[in-house]
Amino acid sequence: MNPEQLRPMLFIALAFVLFLMWQEWQKDYGPKPLVVPPEQIATERGSEESPAAPSSTFTSDKPASAPPVSSSGDAPPSQSRAQEPSGTLIEATTDLMSLRIDTRGGTLKQLDLNKHRVSIELDSDAFRLLNDELPNIFIAQSGLLGEGLPDDTALYEVRKTEFVLAPGAEELEVPMTWRSASGIEVRKVFRLRRDSYEIEVRHELVNGSPTAVRAEMFGQFKRTQVVEDGNVFIHTYMGGVLSSAEEPYDKIDFADMAERDIKRTVEGGWAAMIQHYFVGAWLPSPEQQNHYYTYASPRAEYIIGVITPPLMVKPGATGALSINAYIGPKDQARMTAAAPGLERTVDYGFLFFIAQPLFWALLFINNVIGNWGWSIIVLTFLIKLAFFHLSATSYRSMARMRKLTPKLTALRDRHGDDRQKLNQAMMELYKAEKINPLGGCWPILVQIPVFISLYWVLLESVELRHAPFMFWLDDLSSHDPYFVLPVLMGVSMIIQQRLNPTPPDPMQAKIMMALPFIFTFFFLWFPSGLVLYWLVNNILSIGQQWVITKKIEAE
Repeated sequence: MNPEQLRPMLFIALAFVLFLMWQEWQKDYGPKPLVVPPEQIATERGSEESPAAPSSTFTSDKPASAPPVSSSGDAPPSQSRAQEPSGTLIEATTDLMSLRIDTRGGTLKQLDLNKHRVSIELDSDAFRLLNDELPNIFIAQSGLLGEGLPDDTALYEVRKTEFVLAPGAEELEVPMTWRSASGIEVRKVFRLRRDSYEIEVRHELVNGSPTAVRAEMFGQFKRTQVVEDGNVFIHTYMGGVLSSAEEPYDKIDFADMAERDIKRTVEGGWAAMIQHYFVGAWLPSPEQQNHYYTYASPRAEYIIGVITPPLMVKPGATGALSINAYIGPKDQARMTAAAPGLERTVDYGFLFFIAQPLFWALLFINNVIGNWGWSIIVLTFLIKLAFFHLSATSYRSMARMRKLTPKLTALRDRHGDDRQKLNQAMMELYKAEKINPLGGCWPILVQIPVFISLYWVLLESVELRHAPFMFWLDDLSSHDPYFVLPVLMGVSMIIQQRLNPTPPDPMQAKIMMALPFIFTFFFLWFPSGLVLYWLVNNILSIGQQWVITKKIEAE
């Protein structure tokens, strides 16, 4: 294939790489775990429920394949034992969150984000991130490991069932108490703070027994696998993540959990369950050796969690164990302050080192302008300005190639199917005209990583969720309801093609002419923020290319 034929094929390949191949790269390949229908799960639960006394040890509930164990040999809770009946639900409300905590185990069963809504409708409910109802179960469990200590089945006592952050107060504590017959008392406290999505879960242990008590604390998330509502053409990751100094961002998807149990002991680190725009993460002390684990139950419920180092409490003494959790939106500033590397859950892929500065730039622009739509336009203009000279080089090469189109067509007609003579004649023509047929490709190749990075910035940023622009565009994270932007984008691609040289090969010319319609079809369901970026970029490119083309033709 001669260089002239290669150029349009490169444009086709680059276009599909940008919108399709890199999209597929983000998906995690491999066998999908068996997802048990919600009806079957409900049936199994109903048949398993039987009243039982709170378990005093953490060795029950082991699945067929033994789960990871703590340093003491105790196992974290799994899903094969009989379900204990629920206790009393405690309600706790701050400025950002509304929680419902079960006195059975102190399990965090529901968490609503007060500043984020389910939809853009004014009367829309707050977005529920944690949920204990099928099919989308996502709960946070915590407890103690050790003989005679309260696990996730222990029944706590509370003095009241409703807690509200008082005006002017900075913290809210939700305490509950458990006592054993041997004299051990555990006070479990949820500490919430104003303007924060962090939750401290603390166990204060008073050892009134005659023997020393060895205690470890665990925190884990349990959830079912569901398909998030959204665009069928856009895939975002839902699953587990483990972080350590050696592997700062290791995705453990549901298929990985179903295939094998993960066991790791590292210094610091964190464990998270993430989804599009939101995250739940357990954040133990960064200065201690923490044991991380994952496993899956036979009923397709997936668990990821952490166990802290042991604490020895002598008779008559007291001790405390605690873990912080971050449960909320993927707000990078908040997550950076919560734990090192937690902001990586905003998954920009392997080009994060380019995407991160682009996000900071977009955030800075929006802080000045106050509108995410106009901020995207300004950032697109700045990126275009940064690549102005590269784009100009590309457009000059295209303009010169366009002038040669009649001569190239004549050469093709003259030599017919004799490829060797045609290629030789074309190379002589390029040499005589001092034109590099690939000169229009390489400047675009350099810009491709930036385009891909900005694509993921606009797709992953929770700040754009339900962000209005103007007129009918009231949510930049959803598609244009009237498909105006995608159609305008398709028209802009057609105009760009008119400024480019027509491929002498009729088949290549037909493929190039079909691309605007193909892209328009895909863009119909793309988030309007992404389409806005691409439309503005095309308009700026058309203006620059038109000026350069007219100048070259005048010469």
